Amino acid sequence: MTNTTQPLEDKDKDSYRYFFPITTRWMDNDMFGHVNNVNYYSFFDTVINQFLIEYAGFEPNNSQQIGFIVSSQCQYFHSLCYPEKLIGAVRINRIGNSSVEYGVAIFKEHSNCAAATGQLTHVFVNRTTQTPESINEQMRAAMQRAMSNKDVYGE
Repeated sequence: MTNTTQPLEDKDKDSYRYFFPITTRWMDNDMFGHVNNVNYYSFFDTVINQFLIEYAGFEPNNSQQIGFIVSSQCQYFHSLCYPEKLIGAVRINRIGNSSVEYGVAIFKEHSNCAAATGQLTHVFVNRTTQTPESINEQMRAAMQRAMSNKDVYGE
């Protein structure tokens, strides 16, 4: 894989490359009055797929390659609640032959500090055989444009 993994604690909006609005819903709140932790993974998945659809030519119902999430993690920094407007952010941390690691973050609409950050890894597989395949060129090019320029490990 190229590049190095970015830390999960990277909360700065400038560390991300693409941004998408997220609308919270009443049902996102839990009994404690804040967005339940399971919804952050849904937000992450939405932001990643929106990036792939808008910038990488991914067609969820037709593309011959699909991505399976094989690893995911999330770190929470402060709570969010409905009806707050959010911004989802994505960057690419690493690209391999058939896999990619995304860095994602969720921000309040006018904040530069993430409420939560995550790392998720997709392995791209053939839709029919479900065996790993090299990431196609159009998708790889979009991912390379989304690579983080921040070298946090000094490597």
